[in-house]
Amino acid sequence: MDGVVHLSFEHTVKDALQKEYHKQSGSTALCDTHMGNELSESEEGFCSLLKSLATPPSFTVLRVNTQLEHRDVIQHQVQEIIKKQYEGRKRPVPGVECHPLLPDVLVIPNSGPHVDLEKLKLEVIVDVTCGMAVMRGADVFAQGIMGAPVGMHVGDKVSVYADVDGTCRRGLVKQFQERKLFVGNGVAQITREALYCTEEKASGVGINMTEALYSAPSLSNILPNLVFAQNLPSVVCGCVLNPQPGDTVLDMCAAPGGKTTHLATLMNDQGILVALDKARQKIDKILTNTARWKLHCVHSYAFDSTKACELKSTTVPPDPPPYPPESFNRVLLDAPCSALGQRPSVRNKMSLKELKSYPAYQRTLFAQAVKLLKPEGILVYSTCTFTLDENEGLMEWALTEFPFLQLVRQDPHLGGVGSRGTSLTAEQLQLLQRFDPGSPLSGTDKTPDNDTIGFFIAKFVKNTTR
Repeated sequence: MDGVVHLSFEHTVKDALQKEYHKQSGSTALCDTHMGNELSESEEGFCSLLKSLATPPSFTVLRVNTQLEHRDVIQHQVQEIIKKQYEGRKRPVPGVECHPLLPDVLVIPNSGPHVDLEKLKLEVIVDVTCGMAVMRGADVFAQGIMGAPVGMHVGDKVSVYADVDGTCRRGLVKQFQERKLFVGNGVAQITREALYCTEEKASGVGINMTEALYSAPSLSNILPNLVFAQNLPSVVCGCVLNPQPGDTVLDMCAAPGGKTTHLATLMNDQGILVALDKARQKIDKILTNTARWKLHCVHSYAFDSTKACELKSTTVPPDPPPYPPESFNRVLLDAPCSALGQRPSVRNKMSLKELKSYPAYQRTLFAQAVKLLKPEGILVYSTCTFTLDENEGLMEWALTEFPFLQLVRQDPHLGGVGSRGTSLTAEQLQLLQRFDPGSPLSGTDKTPDNDTIGFFIAKFVKNTTR
């Protein structure tokens, strides 16, 4: 696959997303990227969105642990690490800058696509998840290698391709002929025999990427107690909730803990922050991250948040859930979603049934959040997707179902506003925050605020008058 790449879906899903996108723009026409016809503004927008989703953001964003160190000190440390990383690369060392509005954020510009890279004779095939990670700066770990040439030795220079459709069988010997995406060149750190011909499972870095299609710093184990790689809208989300020291806060769907650690640092590690997630192994990740950041106000539990509120409960946070109504000053519901805003992504195998299943689950979680919120408390709802049903449509339902909720202004508001297509008023749409990766941008117009993942944020206050 060379040239322009678009995110691809199952046909029924793509058709549904097209229709919804055109509904947002007030158009009923459909986009056909394979026809030579002139496209409407709406059609161009949808095609631009699919193209942008198949490429990584132009910036790497790091949130820093201001509880342990000043941002400028961490900035210097990260810059020195990146200088050493780029000694083996054929690209200029990027500068590490402070975000002008977010006091705990560092920004590193990425570069690419570097379409002039030579494609080498030796080809390594990796799974699509690994390939997408490479496009954001990662090296290739051994677990992600699906096929490698016979006789590959440590030190061999190889070209790396992502298996777009997931058709490559592990241990492939012949050259892979199915759809593959070139993601760069690197140096083998492992032999083919060590990958596939021993009983011991291979681990660690398998290919050290020296010439990536998109050049970005590798963040593996960089100052894990001081920095957390996070998409910028996720950082904005915590700032919008704005928890204060001494608050009692609930993070309903907390894994892997990025937003949890952010909320705790915003609270100066003072107060009570309850972090819930259904899966025990995900809670372990939260515990690891909070321990690294030396945060003590976080109390994590493996618990289903759809059952977090129990009318007869007498439990008081930070004890384990369920909790009685009106137990928390602030609630963050970063809801499980279709995650269509994540970048880069070149293939999505989600079915239409799965896509349509999310809003019902989100409504269940939202109702629990409202019950658990104290009067005059703040609720922030967010997703990393762009569908109306999971975003503006869900807000439309919420304001009808809970008339005592009020949409309020967000600070900071670095993204765009809400999309049309529901009964929400123009004034209400102005209060919503959308990050749209499909906006056509030239290189000079790209900033960390507008070239990021797709994301949605809404902020509510629970009024006392019902």
